[in-house]
Amino acid sequence: MDIPSGDTARKRISESTIHRLSRYFRTLSLLEKENFETVSSKELAKREKLTPAQVRKDLSFFGSFGTRGLGYPVAELKAKVSRILGIDRIWRVALVGVGNIGSAMVSYKEFIKQGFHIVKLFDNDQRKIGSNHKGIIVSDIKNLRTELQDDRIEMVIVAVPATVAQYIVDDIVKAEVKAILNFAPINLKVPSGVHVRNENMVMELEYLSFAMVNHHSPKGGGKA
Repeated sequence: MDIPSGDTARKRISESTIHRLSRYFRTLSLLEKENFETVSSKELAKREKLTPAQVRKDLSFFGSFGTRGLGYPVAELKAKVSRILGIDRIWRVALVGVGNIGSAMVSYKEFIKQGFHIVKLFDNDQRKIGSNHKGIIVSDIKNLRTELQDDRIEMVIVAVPATVAQYIVDDIVKAEVKAILNFAPINLKVPSGVHVRNENMVMELEYLSFAMVNHHSPKGGGKA
């Protein structure tokens, strides 16, 4: 299978396509547990509430899959989607901010299952620094840049207040980390080549409250 490489090829892949690939991976994992050997684009589409054409289009970005009339081999397709998503390897992850959100993420077992291993914790609370938090020693945030480099950290989760988030991210960028998951309610400024994903739970709840108040999905449009 030939996977597109380089910036030009990757620009063709939309964010929605990547999200659907994640959904396909989870569906394929379930199918594998259910002892399915093959699956059609129609069955994948049905389970994900999509069209077969959409499934085929998403997969076509990354090469040729399956056999017409026979479907896709489940185990093989799952392995290929895993490789496309980059979850067929171990990623070394650090977490900054061992508060309620950060602590919950350290305990989240799905991270390890998908290859995201949180191996470093940072905080500025003197009561936490040096303590053993679920098997990981909490480091002083003052040493963030140095320890990220020394421990070859590839991704960082930021779970700190908005007032300090940009300062923390500036240090992360200086440590040459290129992937950041941000839980602070602020738009971060990073240089080109650094990838940031923002997770704003309040906005997601606002989306749900809008849907409930208006008694319809936001995608469906409102009354004039």
